[in-house]
Amino acid sequence: MTRSRNNIYEEAQPHFLTIPLWMGFPLFTNSDIVMELLGSIRFTQKERKLILYAWVVMEHHLHLIAKAPDLWKTIKEFKSYTARMIIDYLKQRRSYLWLNKLHKAKLTYKQTSTYQVWQEGSYPQQILNEEMLIQKIDYIHYNPVRRVYVEEPAYWRYSSARYYEGEEGLLEVRTKW
Repeated sequence: MTRSRNNIYEEAQPHFLTIPLWMGFPLFTNSDIVMELLGSIRFTQKERKLILYAWVVMEHHLHLIAKAPDLWKTIKEFKSYTARMIIDYLKQRRSYLWLNKLHKAKLTYKQTSTYQVWQEGSYPQQILNEEMLIQKIDYIHYNPVRRVYVEEPAYWRYSSARYYEGEEGLLEVRTKW
């Protein structure tokens, strides 16, 4: 599989990212895990200067429109930290079924890890203009509507759609290109 870092050319430009959990495991149906994930994004915003334009957390993946001084490294560190956090959470809760699945799913060449939480890569697409930005924001915000989880994007708690409606959101986003 081609590494996603080779697709991030313009660090100063926002990128549309899809960050899937390994094998579509629906770990984000657990609100505790999602809240920890959002806390990790907040930390990354503050400490790694990650700027979010839009985001959504679905049951087995995360979409972001983001930029950072070293986006590839920032996402890599974020995934590494959150993988450890998810494993620790599952161990504390004695979620052996999930731990066993994540252990069996580990890629064979990964010698330093016991579990596979995230799929490799983040499938970045550089945002080229404002029209593309708007199209990707709509795609992200309508993801829960397409899945028939909610009737309106702003009803989905784990999304920046509320922020775009003038309401308080769970993460800070930049709404200006």
